[in-house]
Amino acid sequence: MSSFQLYFRLGLQHILDIQGFDHILFVLALCAIYIPRDWRKIVVLVTAFTIGHSLTLALATFKLVQVNSDLIEFLIPVTIAITSFITILRPKPSSGKGININYAFALVFGLIHGLGFSNYLRGLLGKEASIWQPLLAFNLGLELGQLIIVGIFLVVTSILVGIAGVSRKEWTLVVASMVFGVALMLMLETKFW
Repeated sequence: MSSFQLYFRLGLQHILDIQGFDHILFVLALCAIYIPRDWRKIVVLVTAFTIGHSLTLALATFKLVQVNSDLIEFLIPVTIAITSFITILRPKPSSGKGININYAFALVFGLIHGLGFSNYLRGLLGKEASIWQPLLAFNLGLELGQLIIVGIFLVVTSILVGIAGVSRKEWTLVVASMVFGVALMLMLETKFW
């Protein structure tokens, strides 16, 4: 197996690992307002998130940015809580021509999530002569993992909203509320203060 394949697989496994559920929760909070026909918007959201966390992941891996890991572990559930809370307040995508706030959340909060991955990835890349290719492979694996999560979410949404007749607004509120509740519990567990 090539180095690229190895790091691609590690990125994919890292995002799909149930122990990394905070990342999954954030993706669900971002996508809760969308239904399957909005798949293009969701791909843009997921990619914006990947760009955000790839940037800080690279900066932290190259040791250009160093942040207290306890602070980051607290801020990750904060980003999840904020995103899901905004979704609860506004359970439908905006119909205006402006940029949906979820795109800003995906990019900006992705920066914070990337810092959370940095220690993990720095430990893996410590033995590599050049880390550019493994870093790219890892991020592409993360992107694919996020798209798999979103795909599963869209199938469930399609079944419940499209076939079973569950109200789109109610489904969005249920998902966002569940994510918000878990995020609050994670915030209390990390106790940064």
